Amino acid sequence: MAAKLKVFSWSDGFHAFTVAASSRPKALKAWGADQDLFNTGLAHELSDGPDHDAALASPGAVISRGLSVDVGKAKKRKARPDNVRAKAELKTLEADLEALDVEQADQLRAIDDQQAALDKTRARLASEHEKSRKALLSKVKAARVAAG
Repeated sequence: MAAKLKVFSWSDGFHAFTVAASSRPKALKAWGADQDLFNTGLAHELSDGPDHDAALASPGAVISRGLSVDVGKAKKRKARPDNVRAKAELKTLEADLEALDVEQADQLRAIDDQQAALDKTRARLASEHEKSRKALLSKVKAARVAAG
């Protein structure tokens, strides 16, 4: 025997979403909700009205009626499919993003190491140049004195 259908509704302030389902968890799944809208008080069971009748006429389909956008217009859409595949893809993409960030950090660290080595080489060359220059300047001064 099939479970008795109940009609559940919730609103985001712009639209009212109504569905006929056998349980609250099935209604949440049809809406694609990631949180328990019943627990937060956003969703409730309907016992009458045009949305109630429309939901019972199409069990499992979400009836959307405009409250402050497309006021009064109602349209039917299929329940959202289980989004396990989308969540798995999201996890993969987030892991790829993390790996990309780690790779970037490693590359920047390598560049910083190379820059430090170049700075050290530059300082050594500048010091050697200064010593050689001072020695050569003293020879130039001595040659000028000798040349008169």
